[in-house]
Amino acid sequence: MNLRALVSVTGKPGLFRLIGQNKGGFILETLDSAKIKSVVNINNTKMATLEDITIYGEEEEIRLIDVLEKIKTDATPVPDPKSNAEELRNFFREVAPGHDESKVYTSDIKKIISWYNIIKEFPLFEEEAPAPLV
Repeated sequence: MNLRALVSVTGKPGLFRLIGQNKGGFILETLDSAKIKSVVNINNTKMATLEDITIYGEEEEIRLIDVLEKIKTDATPVPDPKSNAEELRNFFREVAPGHDESKVYTSDIKKIISWYNIIKEFPLFEEEAPAPLV
């Protein structure tokens, strides 16, 4: 799974593809068919690549990329993000065993399922991740 260029931006719904950088900030593109480009300011915007996001665990943090991989390969149907809290929590127990239930909120689970639904159709989801830069 190659999610290196996909980012989440604080305060903006959905996911974006990082396509470049200029002196004013990062150039992002929406993942929908509109492909709307925008520039976010480096100084006042928080961004995180999906590769770098982790989920609170009871023992150690769980990488989001591992959870997305488990959702992709798991036979359990992915619930609708608007499902009730108990259904979402039960699903997340299967795909992210050992997550800290007191720190991972239902809203976090909804966001992860929504992100999965956005990226599951993209070729990046099937690509191997490039080797880390040394």
